Amino acid sequence: MAPKTAKQLIKGALANLSKENFELLRDELLDRKEEPRVKRNQVEDKNYIVVTDVLVSTFTETGAPAVVVKLLKEIGCHKEAEQLEKEISEQSSNPGSSDTVSPSAGAEGGCTGEHFVDKHRAVLIDRVSSIGPILDELFEKEVITTQEAYDAIMAIPTNREKMRTLYSGPLNSAGPEGKEVFYKSLERTEKYLVADLKKKK
Repeated sequence: MAPKTAKQLIKGALANLSKENFELLRDELLDRKEEPRVKRNQVEDKNYIVVTDVLVSTFTETGAPAVVVKLLKEIGCHKEAEQLEKEISEQSSNPGSSDTVSPSAGAEGGCTGEHFVDKHRAVLIDRVSSIGPILDELFEKEVITTQEAYDAIMAIPTNREKMRTLYSGPLNSAGPEGKEVFYKSLERTEKYLVADLKKKK
């Protein structure tokens, strides 16, 4: 059995994403600031096969896998990103092997922790009330990296604006690990809200 190409690996990774996470990945792809850029009409409302073709034609077979790994991490699918990285590495180090490449981990369980805070962003901004203890924990665990950033958010008068600033600032740059810390903190401080949102998957 021939080794999988980069295009086949990307196609497999995208095929295993849930519909929601695939749509998030397409949005993230369109929001990329680096060149080359993908045009909206190339990927909007397109399936994973078309999006794979666009990725490979835009970024080449060599560059496309790294772009996909980055996009997966940015939407909170850390497990899937690591799986794709592993598959790419195995192909390049052992291209003749037929059993080193396994299917992508898939969306089931892979994105739940990190991605939860993106999926329910609007509701969390509107309904989180115990923002103080959450900010304390995020500062302690260095998701909020400076005293100035912590003080600036704490000084904001309303919980809603505190949450908006948290999302647009520290959480936006913290990546999947930071979002996971935030999610765990929400589970402890807003357990009924989190339980309610989990029912709305």
